[in-house]
Amino acid sequence: MSGLVNNKVVIVTGAARGIGAGIAADLAEKGAHVVIADLNADAARQTASKISSGGNNAIAVTVDVSSRASVKALIDETVSRFGRLDVMFNNAGISQTCPFLEVTEEDFDRIMKINGLGVLIGTQEAAKQMIAQGHGGKIINTASVAGKQGYPLFAHYCASKFAVVAITQAAARALAEHKITVNCFGPGVVKTELWEQLDREFMERGLTEKPEQAINEFSQSILLGRVSLPKDIAGVTTFLASDASDYVTGQTVMVDGGMVLI
Repeated sequence: MSGLVNNKVVIVTGAARGIGAGIAADLAEKGAHVVIADLNADAARQTASKISSGGNNAIAVTVDVSSRASVKALIDETVSRFGRLDVMFNNAGISQTCPFLEVTEEDFDRIMKINGLGVLIGTQEAAKQMIAQGHGGKIINTASVAGKQGYPLFAHYCASKFAVVAITQAAARALAEHKITVNCFGPGVVKTELWEQLDREFMERGLTEKPEQAINEFSQSILLGRVSLPKDIAGVTTFLASDASDYVTGQTVMVDGGMVLI
């Protein structure tokens, strides 16, 4: 995909670690100008510095994706630094292990505010900038296997990822006339800091007895026989950001090793 993202200006939210960091690093390696956007300012700076130390172009900007003012400031800073916005990755998200009957209104609202509302705001504000530029653009949202199936320990997380798929489809229809494509990708089980958190939560609730038991048991249905790493996701995400995907919109591309077949 080298050359097909060269010189594109790309924002990746939730890029200080995990999947987001992997997406950003791959894009930068292939010549994109990458904005590492994250609520954790120190971690974002560290990730941007690591990418830049390899001779690639990355900057860090602090953002709260659930705040429209914060997202607008992120986009303004990006345009101020690079002159435009070509690609927006709405990747930031949170999760929580919680049995179905114990999910509270506060639990539900907290996850939906980041994972659902955050994607809506990010898509809207990126689209407004792209429309003003007049040259189209690409918006890519992070869905999940949890956006295609409901799991009893993650009901509110699943609801938020179903919302991501719905927002993506609605936006694709709304923005096609402006030559803006909107897609999402659906990871399965990715070995990142997020699964380390979930693994701890499983043990704290007495659902598992030892470290990595949760991730190993949850991964039994993966056809390719292993959990994924961020590098397994990067091929698809860079494709979606590239010129090669110009005729793709409104789609959810599953990158889950065959965990969910639709």
